[in-house]
Amino acid sequence: MQQNIMNRSFFRHKTNVFAAATLLSVSSISGQTFSDFSYRGNDKIYTNNPLKENEFYSPILQGCYPDPSITRKGDDYYLVNSSFSMFPGVPIFTSNDLVNWKQIGHVLDRPSQLKVEQSGVSAGIYAPDIKYNKYNDTFYMITTQIAAGVGNMVVKTKDPAKAWSEVQKLNFDGIDPSIFFDDDGKAYIVHNDAPPKGTEQYNGHRVIKMWDYDLAKDQVVAGSDKIIVNGGVDLSQKPIWIEGPHLYKKNGKYFLMCAEGGTGGNHSEVVFMSDSPKGPFIPAKNNPILTQRYFPKDRKDKVDWAGHADLVETPDGKYFGVFLAIRPNEKGRVNHGRETFILPVDWSGTYPVFENGLVPMKPKLKLPEGVKNHSGQNGFFPNGNFAYNDKLSDKTLDYRWIAMRGPRESFITTAKNGVKVNPFETNIKALAPVSALFHRLQHEDFETSVTLDFKPKSEKELAGITCYQSETFNYVFGITKKNKDFYIVLERTEKGESKLIASEKIYLSKPIKLQVVGEKDDLNFNYSLDGKTFKNLGGAVSGDILSTDIAGGFTGSLMGLYSTLSNDIKPNN
Repeated sequence: MQQNIMNRSFFRHKTNVFAAATLLSVSSISGQTFSDFSYRGNDKIYTNNPLKENEFYSPILQGCYPDPSITRKGDDYYLVNSSFSMFPGVPIFTSNDLVNWKQIGHVLDRPSQLKVEQSGVSAGIYAPDIKYNKYNDTFYMITTQIAAGVGNMVVKTKDPAKAWSEVQKLNFDGIDPSIFFDDDGKAYIVHNDAPPKGTEQYNGHRVIKMWDYDLAKDQVVAGSDKIIVNGGVDLSQKPIWIEGPHLYKKNGKYFLMCAEGGTGGNHSEVVFMSDSPKGPFIPAKNNPILTQRYFPKDRKDKVDWAGHADLVETPDGKYFGVFLAIRPNEKGRVNHGRETFILPVDWSGTYPVFENGLVPMKPKLKLPEGVKNHSGQNGFFPNGNFAYNDKLSDKTLDYRWIAMRGPRESFITTAKNGVKVNPFETNIKALAPVSALFHRLQHEDFETSVTLDFKPKSEKELAGITCYQSETFNYVFGITKKNKDFYIVLERTEKGESKLIASEKIYLSKPIKLQVVGEKDDLNFNYSLDGKTFKNLGGAVSGDILSTDIAGGFTGSLMGLYSTLSNDIKPNN
């Protein structure tokens, strides 16, 4: 991953954010309100594999929730994910049974912590690691922020559901740091880095480094760094992208678990063992301990790219592992990104082994003993085929609603009739905060809709829906104006080049309902002027630009409620 460090900032302090929001709310722009949002998934893998009473689905977090890390305090588990340039950053979930998960917020929820204002969508936050230190009753979240010169950083808290500390920048290069607390109270950091200058043997050659960590200063000890893995399991085979390291201790031995092979079809998880936290670390003979790279490409219900894992021990001494993987559609597209999966781990022998992690993965797992599946109930995050409905009228929006490159509070106003998006003078293609509320795409086959109350006053105003993979790959479906007439438009942007797919003159006498229907690899954009009868605009269009195999990067696609004062879409007459 290339580090793209940005230096400028739009919102340096909270006061600036709220001042900007106030200024926008009293401006002379057109009023626009989104309400009655609906999202429904209908993937065949779930209809063909209904759950029995003793089963649950994996992935446990569908959509763009990659690079999971997990820890435990008592009976409570906490899980975090990469968030890149999404704001707020690092979603955090909790569970007491590893099956039913609730989102309790985001670790990085303030502009002072997250400085991604000019970052590309796949920059920002990489591979967070969360760990609980029982010796000082403190949670640590350590990660790499590819933005504003931050680099590797750590924040901490006594309560993961409440505010986390300000950022402490760490004095080392590389990415994917994680922290380990030994039985004697000492702390260490392991991370991915480039090999010493002049020793790189091939493209993708990386090393794992270790540092002593000073808990009093929250900083690595200068000069304590040591390379503990060079290249990967077998340097002679030129392994690529050894990364995402985590250190564990069991039966007096130290185990280093890493991702190897790069995030793609060769992705895997490997493990090493040592008598000391500083090595030497010897690779297990049965590596990899988790991968899906050995199986036919055309296999049914394909799960792929499995790796980047983290382990947790239950109170009764069992182990589970969370990891990322993808579920491509029939054309191999990865539209909903890298997701969070879970598997039991057998650690009865010397090394941990993911149960059924070396065979083609199935969508269902058996519930742990004594656990019931409450997915989608009582605040628990849904998985499988589910519907999510939100009137958008609550004073506090659901945690699943995120912004891009800046706080959502800087451009929204909530009311009883919905949420008003106060548009920025930036459009969806800008490397800047954009005025859009995003929801992750979580299914291959889906239907989403929203009601929009909006009458633009100028050609520079537009509001509607965006299907967003990045600033250079996206669809925009919305309402704008040309001369004295209102138009509905559909635009496709690929590699930063935009093309008008279709436009129609419409008469707006009341709110319009916008709908996106996805089926396999196609998207249909529909609208209704009466709330009942829908009309298609532009026919079926390909969802190819919403996939990382076309768009590149590391994120899944997002569905956005979008508004701008810098519309550049020109309707046809």
